[in-house]
Amino acid sequence: MITLYLARPLRWLGSVHNGVRIPILLYHSISERSGDRAHPYFVTETHPSTFAKQMKYVYDKGYSTITLSEVLALLRSKSSDRKKRVVITFDNGYRDFYTHAFPILKGYGFRAHVFLPTAYIGHRRQLLQGRECLTWPEVRELDEAGVVFGSHTVTRSQLHSFPIFDIEREIQESKDSIENELGAGISSFSYPYAFPEEDREFMHRLRDILQSHGYQNGVTTILGSVQTHEDRFFLRRLPANSYDDLALFRAKLDGDYDWLGSPQYLKKLIERQVRRHEPRASSTDPAVAAPQ
Repeated sequence: MITLYLARPLRWLGSVHNGVRIPILLYHSISERSGDRAHPYFVTETHPSTFAKQMKYVYDKGYSTITLSEVLALLRSKSSDRKKRVVITFDNGYRDFYTHAFPILKGYGFRAHVFLPTAYIGHRRQLLQGRECLTWPEVRELDEAGVVFGSHTVTRSQLHSFPIFDIEREIQESKDSIENELGAGISSFSYPYAFPEEDREFMHRLRDILQSHGYQNGVTTILGSVQTHEDRFFLRRLPANSYDDLALFRAKLDGDYDWLGSPQYLKKLIERQVRRHEPRASSTDPAVAAPQ
């Protein structure tokens, strides 16, 4: 309601449309299976019929789908044209991209990025969270059809809690696996789970690791559209799911949902400060010493 009835009117009344603004949509599963999340924001499923309506809207409104590499080229050029562009991304490498999403995308001539957690992508079918994942033969078929693949780490873990060595392993081994299977390099990385944008030190380390291992860009769960001054390794995205009717979906494409990025960051920052000031439990505390 805030997006549609407050943020949207205020943005259109007071905004000046200069420079590049590109929405990057974030999808996970395109399936009829219902989500079990308590709040619509956290749902990672999009019903095929809803996805079809959303893609038709993108097509009817004259958007062109571009890749992350093309986004960076536009940012470097400092273009101020008003052409409608969108990037469509999918995390987790679910098989329903192959069965449900890709036929719809292909029908409109749309391109997409798919980010693979390589521990779950095999020559035999594997499951992630009870869902079937793509196989390497399917990945190669989609690659030949123009789908762009990137890394979603090896095990799809929250890297923020990992030692530096394990972060490097997750990032490098996943890249190696995809490149070996496709016979070509990849340049894009998608950070799993909520991105710790409040931890600047971690972001600096992660940027250095991605750059040193040959990545050119990365996407996160930071809310918002991509604009002129963006860190190429931490691009913002806009989540989409079955709860997005066309009014809310339109608002996300238009930039009216971007306002939520600021309170989201503030919430993370406050939670980080609270954690830092919480007293640490003693190792002699029975609650700590007891086996779990």
